[in-house]
Amino acid sequence: MNIQTIIKLLTNAGIEENEAKIEVKMLLEHFCNYTEIDKCKGILPNHDQLDILNQKVKIRVKDRTPIQYIIGEAYFMGKWFKVTPDVLIPRDETELLVQAAISIIKENLLKNILDIGTGSGCIACTIANNTDAVVLGIDISSDALRVALDNVTRLGINNRAVFRKSDLFSNVRDNEKFDMIISNPPYIPTGTELAPEVMHEPALALFAEENGIEFYRKIAEKAPEYLNDSGWLIFELGAGESSYVKYFMEKEFKNINVEKDLAGIDRIIYGQLK
Repeated sequence: MNIQTIIKLLTNAGIEENEAKIEVKMLLEHFCNYTEIDKCKGILPNHDQLDILNQKVKIRVKDRTPIQYIIGEAYFMGKWFKVTPDVLIPRDETELLVQAAISIIKENLLKNILDIGTGSGCIACTIANNTDAVVLGIDISSDALRVALDNVTRLGINNRAVFRKSDLFSNVRDNEKFDMIISNPPYIPTGTELAPEVMHEPALALFAEENGIEFYRKIAEKAPEYLNDSGWLIFELGAGESSYVKYFMEKEFKNINVEKDLAGIDRIIYGQLK
């Protein structure tokens, strides 16, 4: 058994070769303490390391469990975040959302942020870690909130990113006001067939009724009650949903902007309370 044989197991399961090589590297580093420095020195993985790698790859291949769930971590905006099957795996598209939010927060000296559907807490933690704002992350899932709390502890920002169980605004107090509400809500239309890896992620965080736009509507309708004057609302968008979300926002928000991702898909939308 060698590295090439193990990579072949992944490619035979339908994983693209470059991705398979990256995954093998991640597994070796995480479970075997075998790094690129070892590789550059010409040190080969030993029998025990290859055996561990083979075991982990078999888990990956068996039912296409995402590599992030196997190692228990995902990389997001320069940091490693704990992830479990109770939370979504952070994605590059969400980095665009957070980057846009951080720019708005810094330019406007915003102080209080609400993150709806916080999941792993990667959005809340990254904003708190890169701005002077305090972030309240809310989620309907107690299991997700436990992961978010672990990530706060990892980053040492316990007093600046806090979490609470809430079904949208149900447990947000009437007198609580925010300078920004940010959300990467579930936006995949219910019933959509997804890649096998994605099906391991929590359905609560993936699927939405009303052809995927349910949560955009609900949040946009209630957000003005919880925003300070001239507060901001910012969403990550699902493909093809920007026109609907803009429609929901136009009644109460101005200066609405839509930004595209690298694939040219409308991915971020934000506006300011009128």
